[in-house]
Amino acid sequence: MKKKLVFATNNAHKLEEIRAILGDKLEILSLNDINCHADIPETADTLEGNARLKAGYIYQNYGMDCFADDTGLEVEALGGAPGIYSARYAGGEGHDSEANMRKLLSEMEGKENRRARFRTAICLIENGKEHLFEGIVQGNIIEARRGTAGFGYDPVFQPEGYAETFAEMGNEEKNKISHRARAVQQLVEYLRSEN
Repeated sequence: MKKKLVFATNNAHKLEEIRAILGDKLEILSLNDINCHADIPETADTLEGNARLKAGYIYQNYGMDCFADDTGLEVEALGGAPGIYSARYAGGEGHDSEANMRKLLSEMEGKENRRARFRTAICLIENGKEHLFEGIVQGNIIEARRGTAGFGYDPVFQPEGYAETFAEMGNEEKNKISHRARAVQQLVEYLRSEN
Protein backbone atom coordinates (compact mmCIF):
# COMPACT_ATOMS: atom_id res chain seq x y z
CA MET A 1 0.00 0.00 0.00
CA LYS A 2 1.28 3.43 -0.95
CA LYS A 3 2.14 5.86 1.81
CA LYS A 4 -0.31 8.76 2.06
CA LEU A 5 0.95 12.25 2.77
CA VAL A 6 -1.01 15.47 2.91
CA PHE A 7 0.55 18.39 1.06
CA ALA A 8 -0.69 21.46 2.93
CA THR A 9 -1.47 23.68 -0.05
CA ASN A 10 -4.43 25.04 -1.99
CA ASN A 11 -2.18 26.01 -4.89
CA ALA A 12 -3.15 23.75 -7.81
CA HIS A 13 0.10 24.55 -9.67
CA LYS A 14 2.24 23.48 -6.70
CA LEU A 15 0.17 20.33 -6.20
CA GLU A 16 0.52 19.38 -9.87
CA GLU A 17 4.27 20.10 -9.78
CA ILE A 18 4.83 18.02 -6.61
CA ARG A 19 2.77 15.10 -7.96
CA ALA A 20 4.77 15.23 -11.21
CA ILE A 21 8.09 15.27 -9.32
CA LEU A 22 7.07 12.40 -7.00
CA GLY A 23 5.43 10.31 -9.72
CA ASP A 24 3.70 7.29 -8.20
CA LYS A 25 6.04 6.88 -5.22
CA LEU A 26 3.53 8.33 -2.74
CA GLU A 27 -0.13 9.22 -2.68
CA ILE A 28 -0.27 12.97 -2.23
CA LEU A 29 -3.49 14.36 -0.78
CA SER A 30 -4.40 18.02 -1.04
CA LEU A 31 -6.13 20.12 1.62
CA ASN A 32 -9.29 19.69 -0.44
CA ASP A 33 -8.93 15.90 -0.30
CA ILE A 34 -9.06 16.02 3.52
CA ASN A 35 -11.80 18.68 3.58
CA CYS A 36 -9.56 21.34 5.06
CA HIS A 37 -10.79 24.72 3.89
CA ALA A 38 -9.06 26.82 6.55
CA ASP A 39 -6.90 29.75 5.55
CA ILE A 40 -3.80 28.61 7.41
CA PRO A 41 -1.89 31.71 8.54
CA GLU A 42 1.62 32.30 7.22
CA THR A 43 2.77 34.75 9.86
CA ALA A 44 6.36 33.60 10.44
CA ASP A 45 9.29 35.75 9.34
CA THR A 46 11.11 32.93 7.51
CA LEU A 47 10.19 30.43 4.80
CA GLU A 48 10.99 27.59 7.24
CA GLY A 49 8.70 29.16 9.84
CA ASN A 50 5.78 29.41 7.42
CA ALA A 51 6.26 25.80 6.27
CA ARG A 52 6.29 24.73 9.94
CA LEU A 53 3.08 26.65 10.71
CA LYS A 54 1.20 25.04 7.83
CA ALA A 55 2.41 21.48 8.46
CA GLY A 56 1.84 21.86 12.19
CA TYR A 57 -1.72 23.05 11.64
CA ILE A 58 -2.60 19.96 9.59
CA TYR A 59 -0.89 17.55 11.96
CA GLN A 60 -2.56 19.06 15.04
CA ASN A 61 -6.04 19.34 13.54
CA TYR A 62 -6.18 16.26 11.28
CA GLY A 63 -3.61 13.92 12.82
CA MET A 64 -2.17 13.02 9.42
CA ASP A 65 1.44 12.90 8.28
CA CYS A 66 1.94 15.93 6.10
CA PHE A 67 4.34 18.37 4.59
CA ALA A 68 4.12 22.02 3.68
CA ASP A 69 6.40 24.28 1.74
CA ASP A 70 7.05 27.94 1.46
CA THR A 71 8.95 29.42 -1.43
CA GLY A 72 10.45 32.82 -1.92
CA LEU A 73 12.27 34.69 -4.61
CA GLU A 74 15.24 36.44 -3.03
CA VAL A 75 16.75 39.25 -5.12
CA GLU A 76 20.23 40.46 -4.13
CA ALA A 77 19.79 44.08 -5.26
CA LEU A 78 16.55 44.31 -3.25
CA GLY A 79 18.14 43.06 -0.04
CA GLY A 80 16.52 39.62 -0.37
CA ALA A 81 13.04 40.92 -1.21
CA PRO A 82 10.38 39.87 -2.02
CA GLY A 83 11.35 36.78 0.07
CA ILE A 84 8.50 35.59 2.31
CA TYR A 85 6.23 38.18 0.64
CA SER A 86 6.80 36.76 -2.88
CA ALA A 87 3.17 35.66 -3.42
CA ARG A 88 1.72 38.98 -2.24
CA TYR A 89 4.54 41.32 -3.22
CA ALA A 90 2.32 43.81 -5.04
CA GLY A 91 -0.15 43.89 -2.14
CA GLY A 92 -3.89 43.49 -2.54
CA GLU A 93 -5.90 40.31 -2.13
CA GLY A 94 -4.77 36.89 -3.29
CA HIS A 95 -1.75 36.03 -5.36
CA ASP A 96 -1.55 38.32 -8.40
CA SER A 97 1.45 37.02 -10.36
CA GLU A 98 1.15 39.68 -13.04
CA ALA A 99 1.14 42.55 -10.55
CA ASN A 100 4.00 40.95 -8.59
CA MET A 101 6.10 40.64 -11.75
CA ARG A 102 5.36 44.23 -12.84
CA LYS A 103 6.41 45.52 -9.40
CA LEU A 104 9.60 43.43 -9.43
CA LEU A 105 10.61 44.55 -12.94
CA SER A 106 9.92 48.18 -12.07
CA GLU A 107 12.03 47.94 -8.89
CA MET A 108 14.85 46.31 -10.85
CA GLU A 109 14.95 49.05 -13.52
CA GLY A 110 18.47 50.43 -13.92
CA LYS A 111 19.98 47.90 -11.52
CA GLU A 112 23.10 46.14 -12.76
CA ASN A 113 23.13 43.39 -10.15
CA ARG A 114 20.33 41.09 -11.27
CA ARG A 115 21.34 38.05 -9.21
CA ALA A 116 18.50 36.23 -7.51
CA ARG A 117 17.64 32.85 -6.13
CA PHE A 118 14.51 30.84 -5.60
CA ARG A 119 14.45 29.05 -2.26
CA THR A 120 11.97 26.42 -1.08
CA ALA A 121 11.72 25.21 2.49
CA ILE A 122 9.72 22.04 3.20
CA CYS A 123 8.61 20.94 6.64
CA LEU A 124 7.57 17.29 6.95
CA ILE A 125 5.79 16.10 10.06
CA GLU A 126 5.74 12.33 10.26
CA ASN A 127 4.68 10.48 13.41
CA GLY A 128 4.91 13.78 15.28
CA LYS A 129 8.55 14.37 14.28
CA GLU A 130 9.54 17.42 12.27
CA HIS A 131 12.06 17.37 9.41
CA LEU A 132 13.21 20.34 7.32
CA PHE A 133 14.46 20.27 3.74
CA GLU A 134 15.68 23.10 1.52
CA GLY A 135 16.14 23.59 -2.21
CA ILE A 136 17.85 26.57 -3.84
CA VAL A 137 18.36 27.53 -7.46
CA GLN A 138 20.55 30.52 -8.35
CA GLY A 139 19.85 32.73 -11.33
CA ASN A 140 19.07 36.22 -12.58
CA ILE A 141 16.07 38.47 -13.06
CA ILE A 142 15.88 39.29 -16.76
CA GLU A 143 14.70 42.68 -18.03
CA ALA A 144 11.49 41.58 -19.76
CA ARG A 145 9.30 38.53 -19.33
CA ARG A 146 9.75 35.52 -21.62
CA GLY A 147 7.78 32.30 -21.90
CA THR A 148 4.32 31.11 -20.91
CA ALA A 149 4.80 27.90 -18.91
CA GLY A 150 5.06 27.68 -15.15
CA PHE A 151 3.62 30.24 -12.74
CA GLY A 152 4.60 33.08 -10.43
CA TYR A 153 7.90 34.72 -11.36
CA ASP A 154 8.90 32.00 -13.85
CA PRO A 155 8.82 34.34 -16.92
CA VAL A 156 11.42 36.70 -15.40
CA PHE A 157 13.73 34.17 -13.69
CA GLN A 158 16.60 32.69 -15.68
CA PRO A 159 18.38 29.90 -13.79
CA GLU A 160 22.19 29.91 -13.77
CA GLY A 161 23.70 27.99 -16.68
CA TYR A 162 20.55 28.15 -18.84
CA ALA A 163 19.56 30.41 -21.73
CA GLU A 164 15.84 30.03 -21.03
CA THR A 165 13.67 31.34 -18.23
CA PHE A 166 11.73 28.84 -16.12
CA ALA A 167 8.65 29.82 -18.16
CA GLU A 168 10.39 28.97 -21.45
CA MET A 169 11.63 25.58 -20.26
CA GLY A 170 8.33 23.84 -19.87
CA ASN A 171 7.40 21.95 -16.73
CA GLU A 172 9.31 18.74 -17.41
CA GLU A 173 12.66 20.52 -17.75
CA LYS A 174 11.94 22.94 -14.89
CA ASN A 175 10.89 20.10 -12.56
CA LYS A 176 14.35 18.56 -12.97
CA ILE A 177 16.25 21.60 -11.71
CA SER A 178 13.88 23.83 -9.75
CA HIS A 179 14.22 24.84 -6.12
CA ARG A 180 11.05 22.89 -5.31
CA ALA A 181 12.38 19.82 -7.16
CA ARG A 182 15.60 20.01 -5.14
CA ALA A 183 13.76 20.28 -1.81
CA VAL A 184 11.32 17.52 -2.82
CA GLN A 185 14.24 15.30 -3.85
CA GLN A 186 15.60 15.55 -0.31
CA LEU A 187 12.13 14.79 1.06
CA VAL A 188 11.83 11.73 -1.20
CA GLU A 189 15.31 10.44 -0.30
CA TYR A 190 14.45 10.81 3.38
CA LEU A 191 11.10 9.00 2.96
CA ARG A 192 12.78 6.21 0.96
CA SER A 193 15.40 5.71 3.65
CA GLU A 194 12.61 5.48 6.23
CA ASN A 195 10.31 3.09 4.39
